[in-house]
Amino acid sequence: MFSTQTYYKRREILAQAMGNKGILLFLSNGENPINFEDNTYPFRQDSTFLYYFGIQQPHIAACIDLDENRTVIFGDELSIDALVWMGRQEMLQTKCEKAGVKETRSYAELAAYIAIARSKQRKVHYLPPYQPANKMLLSELLHIPFQEIQPSVAFIQAVVAQRESKEDQEISEIEKALTLSNDMHLAAMRLTKPGMKEYEIAAAIQYIAAQENCGLAYPSIVTVNGGILHNHYQGNTLQSGQLVLNDSGCETPSGYASDLTRTFPVDPKFTTEQRELYQVVLHAFEGAKSQLKAGVKFKDVHLHAALLLSQGLIDLGFMKGKAEEAVQANAHTMFFQCGLGHMMGLDVHDMEDLGEQYVGYTADEPKENQVFGLKSLRLGKTLKAGHVLTIEPGIYFIPELIERWEAENKYKAFINYEKLNKYKTFGGIRIEDNFLIEETGYRQLGPELIRTVEDIEAYRQPF
Repeated sequence: MFSTQTYYKRREILAQAMGNKGILLFLSNGENPINFEDNTYPFRQDSTFLYYFGIQQPHIAACIDLDENRTVIFGDELSIDALVWMGRQEMLQTKCEKAGVKETRSYAELAAYIAIARSKQRKVHYLPPYQPANKMLLSELLHIPFQEIQPSVAFIQAVVAQRESKEDQEISEIEKALTLSNDMHLAAMRLTKPGMKEYEIAAAIQYIAAQENCGLAYPSIVTVNGGILHNHYQGNTLQSGQLVLNDSGCETPSGYASDLTRTFPVDPKFTTEQRELYQVVLHAFEGAKSQLKAGVKFKDVHLHAALLLSQGLIDLGFMKGKAEEAVQANAHTMFFQCGLGHMMGLDVHDMEDLGEQYVGYTADEPKENQVFGLKSLRLGKTLKAGHVLTIEPGIYFIPELIERWEAENKYKAFINYEKLNKYKTFGGIRIEDNFLIEETGYRQLGPELIRTVEDIEAYRQPF
């Protein structure tokens, strides 16, 4: 947890933004069973609950009562039966005191508290629920069917406005995660050799995180099939001539994430073909990050990266025509189907549960374009100082997409299908780092992780 003053001040700012009427209802996450009730997945607290209260405990709730100027946490201390199995834990009362909350009530009292507020026609504000148990709870508390659950837009917007600009102590936590993630990625590069299984590398990555009491921020993507954007299969045997795409990050005990990707050869050195395409992605990466600063629209940074990727692919003969026209026609999405980056912080895709239309876009800058490629751009709005985000351009060869678009003669004026067909099984290349937006530029977060062809080859151990 951060200091007591941190959580008190955050709630005070939120209350001021929301005015003086109604109740702000926060629901914690619960424990979810794997295959029976007492065998649960690892618990992860809701990030917004963590942000305002810092309490890592399931089955609790909190109300910031704007009308009565009070904050109440609803939850129960461990029963004797729970103590027998789990041992003595830090008391909820103590956790609440650390969060700056003096008033606690039993969890059973939450329903009555909300019922009294509703009987007085007071507004109960709540955020979008994503766990089924919390959807059921909201339905019961508010006496409405699931389909009528309507989160408070004002509440969402106030939370996003506050959470999107990171405090110095949050940046410090993200950089802790990045320092450890660097070690994870370097270990992957050092260990990789022909004959290994992908899961052996993934296991080493997870081991390094666990050694520092950290978990993974998301399931690691360690694959020789880098053309599959979110590939979690790890059963392939590494072979000479292949590339490994490693997208992995860790999460600190306080919940802050890192998100890094590197692509490197199974062999000690890149082949000529691998090197040429890698340099295109690296050039787009460097060009995109150079655009970062407050006041710049991230959608424009994305399109700038797409332009650089297209020009590089034209130079190599995979595309043809003029790069500007190819991007305007959306032809580059044969190779770059996803967005350039996303917000990051307490969640690896920060606040994504609150809605892309509020986190990555705004009412003044809505997500208008739903065409292939741009519809996957999670972040498009104007950047502000304090934003933390990823830059992750890539080139992906997807056999099914190649076959379908060639059959349709799609973008034939811009795509050289004859050459492209020779690279159907090439895989993919992605380079990703994390950045803090500043007024006049950016700061790359964490220690520098090697990314040039020369540095990667120099680091790779000969077999």
